[in-house]
Amino acid sequence: MFDGRFRHAVDRGTRPVGTALVRAGITADVLTCFGLAMSVVFAVTVGSGRLLAGGFLLFAVGLPDLFDGPVAKASGRSSARGAFLDSVADRVSDAFLYGGVAWYLAARGHGDESLVPFALLALTSLISYQRAKAELLGLSAKGGLMERAERIIALGLCLVAGSAAPSALLPALLIFLTLVALTAIGRFVRVWQLAEGPPPVLRVGSETGDRPHTLVRRRGGRVDSRWSVWRAARADRLLHGAGPAPARPRITGQPLGRWRTRRSGMPTSRTARLWSERPPPRLRNARRSTHGSR
Repeated sequence: MFDGRFRHAVDRGTRPVGTALVRAGITADVLTCFGLAMSVVFAVTVGSGRLLAGGFLLFAVGLPDLFDGPVAKASGRSSARGAFLDSVADRVSDAFLYGGVAWYLAARGHGDESLVPFALLALTSLISYQRAKAELLGLSAKGGLMERAERIIALGLCLVAGSAAPSALLPALLIFLTLVALTAIGRFVRVWQLAEGPPPVLRVGSETGDRPHTLVRRRGGRVDSRWSVWRAARADRLLHGAGPAPARPRITGQPLGRWRTRRSGMPTSRTARLWSERPPPRLRNARRSTHGSR
């Protein structure tokens, strides 16, 4: 919810803090590793029975995740490696968070009730996977009631309720589990509805700067060839009466395509080359007659 509706307001508030941390020599990777280490401390603290202290430690777990992005932007070192590290660290941190709660329940004889944190871990991993897979397909799966920031806040409220009354921890966790399940279902329905429409279209500019070509992603990771892109752009311009199509974009240093190779008379497959190297019919018949006379 914060990521979908209040992202711009959060960015405006965290941008000065990110700049100050960069000036202090703190990098985004340091913040990510610090949050991961604090999740281990949280698991040990909650597993030993100190729920209220664990609730306060959640601030140390969530704040680095809030400021690592602004620090990366302020330092100008945003990279795919840092994003990958942050995503993996979040999943490992979730495992320690809910594993510490399961440790607390199992240590106090709540055998079956300790499965609730594992169900929370499974659903939170599903929510993250839904977003990653949807973005890979060119769709949007942001938003929802229980994203990572909301989940950390809700887990802290559950721990505070458990520290006030130990019997209130399990009902609070069940309510938390219900909200997370609704978020996972809502994301699935949203992506399912978006996937019913036409495939996403990516606009790329041509070399002439006249009009962008259309690049259609038909399947995951599959992109039309430059010839198909040029042909689609030509048909689109002729359909709308925009005049002749721009020159076909050429990229030097790449091997010739099949269509251009066939135009030059060069067979592309081994079978076609062998077939083209066969002697003419008259010569073959002459060879047959010579072998027959022998």
